Parts: sequence; C-alpha cells; structure tokens
Amino acid sequence: MCDAGNFTVGAVLGQRIDGKFKPIYYASKTLNNAQEHYTTTEKELLAVVFSFNKFHPYLILSKTIIYTDHSDLKYLFSKQDAKPRLIRWVLLLQGFDIEIKDKRGAENVFANHLLRLENPDLGTFTEEEITGEFPDEHLMVLKTELSNDEPWGHHSASVTGRKVYESRFFWPTIFKDTKDYMMRCDACQRLGNISSRSEMPQNNIQVCDVFNVWGLDFMGPFPNSKGNKYILVAVDYVSKWVEAHALPTNNARVVIKFLRRLFERFGVPKALISNRGTLFCNSRSEKALQKYGVSHKLSIAYHPQTNRQTKVTNRAIKRILERSVRYNPNNWSEKLDDALWAFKTAYKTPTRCTPFRLVYGKACHLPVEIEHKAYWALKQCNIDLTAAAKNCFMELNELMELRDGAYENTQIYKERTKKWHDSRLRGDKDFKVGDLVFIFNSRFKMHPGKLKSRWYDPNVVKTVYPYGTVEITDKNGVIFKVNGQRLKKYHERHIDMEDKEVVEFEEDTT
Repeated sequence: MCDAGNFTVGAVLGQRIDGKFKPIYYASKTLNNAQEHYTTTEKELLAVVFSFNKFHPYLILSKTIIYTDHSDLKYLFSKQDAKPRLIRWVLLLQGFDIEIKDKRGAENVFANHLLRLENPDLGTFTEEEITGEFPDEHLMVLKTELSNDEPWGHHSASVTGRKVYESRFFWPTIFKDTKDYMMRCDACQRLGNISSRSEMPQNNIQVCDVFNVWGLDFMGPFPNSKGNKYILVAVDYVSKWVEAHALPTNNARVVIKFLRRLFERFGVPKALISNRGTLFCNSRSEKALQKYGVSHKLSIAYHPQTNRQTKVTNRAIKRILERSVRYNPNNWSEKLDDALWAFKTAYKTPTRCTPFRLVYGKACHLPVEIEHKAYWALKQCNIDLTAAAKNCFMELNELMELRDGAYENTQIYKERTKKWHDSRLRGDKDFKVGDLVFIFNSRFKMHPGKLKSRWYDPNVVKTVYPYGTVEITDKNGVIFKVNGQRLKKYHERHIDMEDKEVVEFEEDTT
C-alpha cells in the first residue's frame, strides 16, 4: 500500500492470510525541497519506487499487488509521451511482476496514517533523501582464481552461464567469460574423447598416371575356403583397378610373391602405400622394394586415413562377396574372381567411368552381349588392317582423353569432399611452436579403467609439419611425433608439471 502527501511518502508491506491483510513492514520518508514541487502523479509514482527500493528483498521473483489512490498510475506504464523522470521510474519497475489496483484514501488508512507521523529524533541525525533509483542496480566485481584444488565443480560453459544468469547476476559477456573459464580449467581440459570433428583437414593424394601408385592391404581371416583364409588386395589410385588373391596365410613371403606378379603385369610403380603392419614393414619387403626402386609410404598409426582408398575397396569387395556366397560362406574363394569382375566393371563416382574403361579404353562386353549380339562378333572377325590401324589410333587418343577427364573429375570430387569434410571440423587446429598441448592416449581401450582421463600432461610443440603431423617434447626432453588429431590445446599459461608416469608412444611419420 503506497500513498504520497505534500511533504512525505509512506508505504506498507503486507500479506493476505485467510483473506485478511497482515502488515509486515512500515516505511515513510520526507521529501526534499525539489520533490515537494513534483506533480501529484510524480509524487505517487515516487512513493511506489521508494517502497520497492525499501522492500526489494521481499518483492523480487514474486508477484506484487500495489494499492494506491491515484488511478492514473495504471495507465502510465503504457504511455509513451511521459516525462523523462517518469519514464526512468517506469523502466526501474519493469524488472518486477506488479499489478496496480485503485483504492480510495479512506480505505488506505495504513499508508495515509504514515504521512502524518513525525520523527522525534529528526534533529539528532540526518536522513538520506529519496534518490529515485535502486542502489543494487549495478553489479560489483565478481572474481575467482583458478586452482587445481578447487573445492567445487561446475557444469559446461553454456549451463554455467545460464546458472549465473538465473542467479540474478548479469554482465555483458557472461557466456564468453564462462567459456574462457572452462577452457582454462585443468580438470575440464582432461575430459572428453576424440570424435570425427577432431580430425585433421584432408590432404588429397592426387596421382596423374595409371598404375603409378598402388595401395596394399590384407582382408581376413575369413571362413576356411579350400585352405584359404585371407585376401591380399591391391588397388590403383587413378583407375581404381583392383587385383586380389585368396591366400592361406598372411606373411611377408606371400606379399613379395604377390608384388612380383603385380609388377610383371602392370609395370613397376613409383610408390606403394600400406599400413604399419609387420607383414609390409620388414627387411625382406624393404629389400625387394629397393631392388625395383619403389618408394614405400606408410599410413599414420591409429589413423589409417592415408590408405583410405584401399579401405573403401576392401569394404566394397566384402559386400559383393556377402551377396554372392549367400548361405554357403565356405566357397568365397571361388566367387572372388566374379566379385573382382563386378567391381572393375562398376561405375565409380570420382572418375565418372568404370576401371575397365580407363585401363582398356572400351566398355567391358559381358557374356550376355556376346551370346545375343552375334553381329558384334562377326564384325570383329571381318577386319580391314588399314581401317583397324586407323581405328586403333583413334581409340588410343580417345583413351588418353578419357584418362585426362578422369583425372579432372577425380580432382573436382576430392576438392568437394575436402570442403565438406573440413567444414565439420573444429577450428582449433592451428598449432604453433611453443604451444602447450594435451596428448590423447589412443591405446586407453586396451587398459580400461573408470574415472580415468585419456589426456596426459601438457607437452610443448617443437615443430609443425604442413601435412598435419606435430613434433612435441615432454617434460623430460623426449621428442616424438604425433598426429594433430590426438592433440588438444592447453589454455593455461603457467602450469606446474607434476611427476607422473611417462607414457611411451609410437613414433608417427608419414
């Protein structure tokens, strides 16, 4: 209940219990010389502002009903051409859930009586004047220091920012500051796992000539089929041509024998790409490749995307075999040649043609065509040598044009794939020399344990290579290389290295 007189304002805070008004708090204040000359509307609204300033802890986050004998206040909140002083007071009151009701002065006896009371101790102290604003309107400085032994935990950046806002605190950069706080928290930085968004940007392998680069990989073990359990697959990076053999074992000897047959048919390539398995990385294989002058490229450990072409081919051949063998999986070795034929004559999206057409310059004629189109066979038997030579010359030129087109189509396809892949990645991959980074332990699944972090103590970046590999050094000065996907930036500038066990990592090279 609020009321204003010529010299004072008064307010009563109460609550209805069983339909009866029970007073809780009384307040009154004397106006200064300037406030005494306010209009009636300004005095009545000043009484409301004074009461909300006085009873602020009781009225926040609750609905409040204001009883006043000045009915014009109900329409003042929707009036646009009011005085600046009234508009400022209305803006202050908009932070509360209020409802204004008109009540005659004769019925508003509590507030009306407060206007007539005199303070007997007025001469002994000086009262503060009514300022017309809330003293708690601005938030003071809230500061906390980050330490490893914090007694309380917190949520993610967005949830923490919402909780700060819901606690009636506000500053213009709440969510930005909470995110920065989380990025500097040591405990938060050690959480999380590696997802597809943590991958490094793609670096495409673009090969110009056919049979210059081959990818090599093993498949298996499969169910025993005439003594064979494994499949050794080789795929050309330009034409997508596939060569595969069913083998009883997987060792270095069968790999060397397979490579010799491959080189006899298609010539010696410039490079061979494989994983880091002992089947391909051994002294016998290296001597054989050095003899033929072939460069051996290795995919990065735990991240075999370098040899992805072979992985895609393996998956396609496996699916063809699954559809071919049906209910008898033990005869997959007999269906392997048919599966390879189906793969070689299938349309490939990157090259926009079949591997058979890229290698031989013509479409593959299936047995159905030979049986039902006898005219095609008669035409091949009655050949004029002059016309055949001219036709061969034209076909060779057509084949070169076809391969050039396949190269351009592959380049366009890889650029689009790289653009789509890189658009989903996180933007914190710009590692620089001197940065502090966490290392993700990829072998953590082999030694499971709950409530253990996969990220190890910060290390210093020493060298950054353009193809995504980062050379780092630990606190003991040991230098090793890792893929950038396994690193996470540590945003705290000053840290104390604790003595923990040193985890050995395999050296990653490309």
